[in-house]
Amino acid sequence: ELVLQSDLGVDIDVEETGTTFEENSLLKAEAVMKATGLPALADDSGIAVDALGGAPGIYSARYGFDDSLDDWGRLLLLLKNTENIPDCQRQAKFVCVISFVTPEGEIIQARGEIHGELTREPRGENGFGYDPIFYYPPAGCTTAELDPEIKNKISHRGNAIRALVEKLKNQ
Repeated sequence: ELVLQSDLGVDIDVEETGTTFEENSLLKAEAVMKATGLPALADDSGIAVDALGGAPGIYSARYGFDDSLDDWGRLLLLLKNTENIPDCQRQAKFVCVISFVTPEGEIIQARGEIHGELTREPRGENGFGYDPIFYYPPAGCTTAELDPEIKNKISHRGNAIRALVEKLKNQ
């Protein structure tokens, strides 16, 4: 049975000191597991732009390191920082790593990705974060233009959770 940490009265804000999605996901899962004494799941995710050396990457939610920026402000900052990148070099991917940990010390991690490219302007009303500027070629639109049901089938989070389920089945 899956429950939210808040349902257990746990409110933890884990400092993401890792240098990878895997490390940050594991930090969060271990903190919840230690606080509850129960197996725990946690994820870390973000967008990685090839021409920016993988940035914003693990810093996607803190991109720009300006506390006054909200999701929209970070999206606009990413557009500004990529405005001089030619169309043929705007490849990007959404990444999600899910960690599952148990009090007995078991650790299982799964990674999911979706590959696409950055648009030059936001399009679409669905999704959140960087979805309005992430063009997904197989669908011919941004992930913010996708029906939520379709997005869930192809998303980095969906891919990660499916990979985790497969690993758990093979235990």
